[in-house]
Amino acid sequence: MRQSRRLRTFLVLLVVAVPAALGLALAMDASGAESDAPDAAASPAGDAGKVVYKVGWTRQPDNLNPFIGFESPAYEMWYLTYDTLVGFDPAKLAPMKGEDSTGLATDWSVSDDGLTWTFTIRDTAKWSDGVPLTARDIAYTYNLIIDNPEQTANIIAQTKSIERVTAVDDYTVQFTCSKPKPDMIRHWVPILPEHVWSKIPVKDIGKKYQNDPPWVGSGPFTCVEWKKNSHVRLVANPTWWGPKPSIDELYFTNYTNGDTMLQDIKAGTIDGACNLIPSQVKQLEGSPDIEARAIVTDAFDELAFNCYEGPSKGHPALRDAKFRQALNYALDLQKLVDLVMMGSTTPGTTIIPPDYYHEPDWHWEPPADVKYTYDPEKAKELLDAAGYPDSDGDGVREYEGKPIELRLVSRSESSEEQQEAKLIAGWFKDVGVPVKLSVMDSSTLSDTILNYEKDVLTPDYDMFLWGWYLDYDPGSMLSYFTKAQIGNWSDSYWTDPEYEELFKLQSQELDADKRKEYIDRMQQILYEQSPYIVTDYRPDFEAFNTAKWEGYIAVPEPNGNVLVPPFGNGGYANFLTIKPKTGAAGAGGAAGGAALWIGLGVAALVLVGVGALVLRRRRARAIEE
Repeated sequence: MRQSRRLRTFLVLLVVAVPAALGLALAMDASGAESDAPDAAASPAGDAGKVVYKVGWTRQPDNLNPFIGFESPAYEMWYLTYDTLVGFDPAKLAPMKGEDSTGLATDWSVSDDGLTWTFTIRDTAKWSDGVPLTARDIAYTYNLIIDNPEQTANIIAQTKSIERVTAVDDYTVQFTCSKPKPDMIRHWVPILPEHVWSKIPVKDIGKKYQNDPPWVGSGPFTCVEWKKNSHVRLVANPTWWGPKPSIDELYFTNYTNGDTMLQDIKAGTIDGACNLIPSQVKQLEGSPDIEARAIVTDAFDELAFNCYEGPSKGHPALRDAKFRQALNYALDLQKLVDLVMMGSTTPGTTIIPPDYYHEPDWHWEPPADVKYTYDPEKAKELLDAAGYPDSDGDGVREYEGKPIELRLVSRSESSEEQQEAKLIAGWFKDVGVPVKLSVMDSSTLSDTILNYEKDVLTPDYDMFLWGWYLDYDPGSMLSYFTKAQIGNWSDSYWTDPEYEELFKLQSQELDADKRKEYIDRMQQILYEQSPYIVTDYRPDFEAFNTAKWEGYIAVPEPNGNVLVPPFGNGGYANFLTIKPKTGAAGAGGAAGGAALWIGLGVAALVLVGVGALVLRRRRARAIEE
């Protein structure tokens, strides 16, 4: 999915705000800091004794229909409101079996040839309207996606190789695959209620249907309100099969000004803050009431090039791999990280982040002899050799006798990207490639990337800065560079025959070590040909109130997301364990259940003070490694 700073067919940021539904006066600062912000301090005791938790962020869902939305904020809403087939342990991101699983499946088996998977479904699951959730809902959801690829294009990659899904009985579902599917227990598909979605015309499902709240889901929370550019409100789902969360209502509040959000978490107006920048985190250091830290993520930021060989308004030089390779040597990524990210991360190399995935670690690190380094003189030599000279000595290189000027877009929602763009423009100018800078919001940028003229795809950009969150399995991210994704998730429009063949091989290889060999080579090809230059593995920056609340966990441990975990069923784990802190001011009237999710096997110990938050979890009793 596309990041909203940072997981995109093309992102359009998620903006949400604490609402008038609480009867609070809402104010906008002089700079338009946020569309709606409460004037009363956040408290565990909300309206009529309800436990209310408020998260501030600088984003908003682009669309709440899982077949239309593609921004990470929309995914957070789906994680909280829809169950998936297989759940995973939030601490380790390992698939789980048993009643303690975070998913609908409590057990599964696979045939010797890897083509038939059989899942046992828990018999206690219900939809939020009280209708039982059965294997038929699971079969309906998957077959809907498989049978209607044009309407479900942004999820279809998750169902690759699945031919048919059959409900054997109410609590047994069988998947028939055309080829072995290595990500069968590591993909994300939200299970939808057949009795609701089957009434929607199929032609509208991926085009017109908005899935406006309140909608019917089966997760721990139900989305009941979305005011665009204001807020999303969720309430605890009383029919959910898991233990009751301590939080009764959950608000995601939009801020258009991150500094205002920072002041509000300091003041206690909100309980948590996402999308902070490094300098804001530093301002919170030493606070006795707030924990603020960098969050390790499965994400990367990139400089993307328009490589499209078809009709395009991109500069033709960018189609040349040698031109793109030379530009790598013009970039001082270490300086970019130091200046913009204040040293909070490392320069990037490939599209799969290091030290995030385990058993195996899917990241391939380029060896020293092929690794791009900051070397502007080498960049100049390579540009000369590739046929892009500065023939008249004016400091500007030419393509077919004409001066080169490239356009670089950064997003209005990201001050960091705007800073990076200025640095990149200066470095490229130093090697004879001037750059014209522009700033667009995510929606406008998406339109330029997916630009159509007379129904013909004609991308209208040269370069842009953005980022991705990866999924539970790296296969979906790898698919975005295949020919099949042009016009959908692909945004560099780059293709390569060897890469295509390797993608097919890895997508049906059940042996993890052999699959890693294919994926390593795919990363190597991407790195060498550079449709993207991965600039960094930027962390998320989050802050949360520890004076009023306890039970925070990291997904995954020890340094993962705390407020907006990365993907799937584990994405809601924190909002099940967070509870009013015993003895905290304002907590005495809190209602709504204080039980931790023992079925998840999570226990959290919060150490108060300037010291680090220490998290301990009981291991789930059946984790599939």
